[in-house]
Amino acid sequence: MKPLVRHERADHDVQEAVDYYLQNAPEYALAFVDALEQAYRDIQRQPGTGSPRYAHQLNLPGLRFWGCKRFPYLVFYFESTDQIDVWRVLHGSRDIPAWMGGDLQ
Repeated sequence: MKPLVRHERADHDVQEAVDYYLQNAPEYALAFVDALEQAYRDIQRQPGTGSPRYAHQLNLPGLRFWGCKRFPYLVFYFESTDQIDVWRVLHGSRDIPAWMGGDLQ
């Protein structure tokens, strides 16, 4: 398995989500972290199976995303020869192209 490298912006996204759950639904905070860690492991095992949908919309070849089970968050990443780079972890109801557009270009 390739190492997974989380970029600062992705870690910030995760912290915002955890803070939200801690404030609004504390009983789900740990379950969210567990689901996210499972998504990271799934990506490491099968990085090529993530959806390339937004790669086409944003003209970012290689961009893929993977959803968290039971939570509406998407993990956006790129696979390189040596590692998997996680760039963002965003709520699926956001305007993804607007949130991602300037970050990766």
